[in-house]
Amino acid sequence: MGNRAYNFNAGPAALPLEVLQKAQEELVEFQGIGMSIMEISHRSAEYEQVHNETQALLKEIFSIPEGYQVQFLQGGASTQFAMIPMNFLKAGKVGSYVLTGAWAEKAIQEAQLFGEVQLAASSKDQKFMKIPALSEIVIPENAAYLHLTSNETIEGAQFQSFPDTGSVPLIGDMSSDILSRPVDVSKFAMIYAGAQKNLGPSGVTVVILREDMLQDLPKNIPTMLRYEIHAKNNSLYNTPPVYSIYMVNLVLKWIKGQGGLAAVEKNNREKTGLIYSAIDQSGGFFRGPVDVGSRSMMNVTFRLADEELEKKFIKETAAQGFVGLKGHRSVGGLRASTYNAVPYEACKALADFMIDFQKRNG
Repeated sequence: MGNRAYNFNAGPAALPLEVLQKAQEELVEFQGIGMSIMEISHRSAEYEQVHNETQALLKEIFSIPEGYQVQFLQGGASTQFAMIPMNFLKAGKVGSYVLTGAWAEKAIQEAQLFGEVQLAASSKDQKFMKIPALSEIVIPENAAYLHLTSNETIEGAQFQSFPDTGSVPLIGDMSSDILSRPVDVSKFAMIYAGAQKNLGPSGVTVVILREDMLQDLPKNIPTMLRYEIHAKNNSLYNTPPVYSIYMVNLVLKWIKGQGGLAAVEKNNREKTGLIYSAIDQSGGFFRGPVDVGSRSMMNVTFRLADEELEKKFIKETAAQGFVGLKGHRSVGGLRASTYNAVPYEACKALADFMIDFQKRNG
């Protein structure tokens, strides 16, 4: 690891070291053009090549079928919470949502500003510690779409599989687990994700949209909030977040070099398993609040006996070079975000520290 911190931040999060080194190498001059990629026109041939290649790489790595397009938008996943109902929640229809945590709740609150919303399922009465079973998801007959959050970053609960929604479009917020495992994209009408966890730095949001979703969209919403506009202009209607897209390009090449999503998932399960094992084998010293069948492979949440012991844990880990282990302010506790770029060595170091901490404080 050298001087690199053990970075368990929830987002913006760890980036692969070799990606950072490649970006550093090309920062001042990109591919011999005498300028940084941050300085060139987004209409230039050099940037157009990066832009189109990044779309093609994502389609290849994520096995995106024909009939889908990739858009690069701005405003984070939070802007998508509003764009989705603005574009797709038509009169006489309801937005159908699965409520599984803080981020799903934010998406619901935004949708309620634009139309009627119904819950297809909820785990709120279980404090979001268990993902609803697929059989518990009941989609209203007049649903415009079903929206779910594949991984709840704050609570640490993750869908292990996805529902078959028939003719109702399935929309997935995959901001914190996209490209962490293979997914059958054909089940979804739309997938979106802020880049700053598994795809790159903040600044760009990736939208994967089935082309039939672009039919008969409203014309009375602001231009920049219309998927149709971005589709017609290949996400170049206005100046895109050039550098963030370039970084996504490098991250996708890194994922491909790892052996693709099957290899990435194997690595993720191995490294996250180290931390869950330290929790499960602690005899209750560490407590994982999420139901075992709903545990996230990206955000490991856990608790200690009391807040004072948790504060001691945070203080000692910080002194050892660990970063980002404090739980979200809304729920407290501890959280290790183990995104694709977090090395196995960092997870091993954390698991070893947890075992040692228990020996000294148990």
